[in-house]
Amino acid sequence: MSGVGRALGIGLVGLNGFVVEVEADIGQTLPAFVLLGLPDSALNEAKERVRSAAQNSGLPLSRRKITVNLIPASLPKRGTAFDLAITVAALAAAGDIRPPADTVFVAELGLDGRLRPVQGVLPAVMAAVRAGYSDVVVARANEAEARLVPGARVRGYESLGSLALDLGADPLNVILPEEGGSGTSAGQAGEGDGGSPPPQMVPDLRDVAGQHEARAALEVAAAGGHHILMLGPPGAGKTMLAERLPGILPDLDDEAAMEVTAIHSLSSHPSATRELVRRPPFESPHHTASPPAIIGGGSGIARPGAASRAHRGVLFLDEAPEFHRNVLDSLRQPLESGVVSIDRAAGTAAYPARFLLVLAANPCPCGQGSGKGLLCSCPPQAKRRYLARLSGPLLDRVDIQLGVRRVSAVDLAGNSSGESSKAVAARVLQARARQAERLGPFGFSTNAEAPGRLLRGALRLPSSSTRILDRALEMHTLTARGYDRVLRLAWSIADLAGGESPSPDDVGAALLLRTTEEAR
Repeated sequence: MSGVGRALGIGLVGLNGFVVEVEADIGQTLPAFVLLGLPDSALNEAKERVRSAAQNSGLPLSRRKITVNLIPASLPKRGTAFDLAITVAALAAAGDIRPPADTVFVAELGLDGRLRPVQGVLPAVMAAVRAGYSDVVVARANEAEARLVPGARVRGYESLGSLALDLGADPLNVILPEEGGSGTSAGQAGEGDGGSPPPQMVPDLRDVAGQHEARAALEVAAAGGHHILMLGPPGAGKTMLAERLPGILPDLDDEAAMEVTAIHSLSSHPSATRELVRRPPFESPHHTASPPAIIGGGSGIARPGAASRAHRGVLFLDEAPEFHRNVLDSLRQPLESGVVSIDRAAGTAAYPARFLLVLAANPCPCGQGSGKGLLCSCPPQAKRRYLARLSGPLLDRVDIQLGVRRVSAVDLAGNSSGESSKAVAARVLQARARQAERLGPFGFSTNAEAPGRLLRGALRLPSSSTRILDRALEMHTLTARGYDRVLRLAWSIADLAGGESPSPDDVGAALLLRTTEEAR
């Protein structure tokens, strides 16, 4: 029996997916396997994987010409996640199985017929549900991840043979792989622990000695989602402070958790995602990282970079002036829009990238130029050239510019420690609640997102509160963008204090955070 078999798969472009109809036709000519629909090299190799997997499952493909078409044919397809859909369509064309018309198949095939996990199952299932296809078949190792999508009816299988039995294959022909064989999907995932990495302990803010001003600035940054630059000598605690920032951020809500987990699904081991990511992520790329590593890129459809992996969390650039200038400036657009859009010949990939940026820098190349700078050997020109690597347009988008001083012997020897992350996080959570109540009607959730037109319109402060800002603007020590950013900081300071609106003291404190002398 010959004819046309059909199955459904999902193609991904960034986090967005589209339904792909897989058609298989068995001709009357010499044996061949033709794959149409703009497949990439990995997908084109599916022809050999599919033949071997079907043969070793007791369901050999027809010896005649098999033509597989991936619709829409005009859109590029990539990856190994189409293996199962292609096999189901080919077996249906031969009459060996009877697959349902409304089920999506997403899995890679091993040569022995086992179903292997693939990356990006979460966004793929999300795309299927959005398109109206709730029934999804995945590898058993991807089943827990696929079930995270609300409304999805997921079935996970270990092998092509077990799936074929449920789709009407002759039980006398089907061959199931031996249990516990090497390279099973469960084995790859790490049987026993579900394949998930062990949870990491978030460092506590209590560990930081001294640095009371820096701790307060970090709290303001967490409360309002403000970007921050820390400028100080080596050993002052800049990295310690940055690493503890995620510990005082609130847990992610359902929508943000789904976005972050979808990015994690595209970036991690194919079977590593087992539950929604509820804690804000922390990314700290090395200063030798390239623009594609930070923003995203790669051959074919671009993959998410560190900026997207830090979505709803913290992107920490230690030794920021050591990063290439084009890497730093490439962050300017996502800092404003919260989205990274990467154009390639194969398509345009868009990834969310609304992160809290933390920059850390030494005051000069030798690092000893803070304070009196008695140990500094750098000429003034070298200092200016070093800090000039952080461009003005980038710094203008950083709300808090903080000078971090050396820790004194009294701070190190003192028995009294600062507040714990838990105590600070409680205040941050209350401040976020005030912001959500105030800004929610306008479509925003944090002060850092509030546009200038809103701050100078419905949330306009009296002139008595903004007098110091107006003076700084007239003296050209503050730009119009900087003016708005100081207002956002002032609102965050007031929210932490429980005030209804920023007082003149709050505005003055915000201006100091914006224009601290150590960071200028």
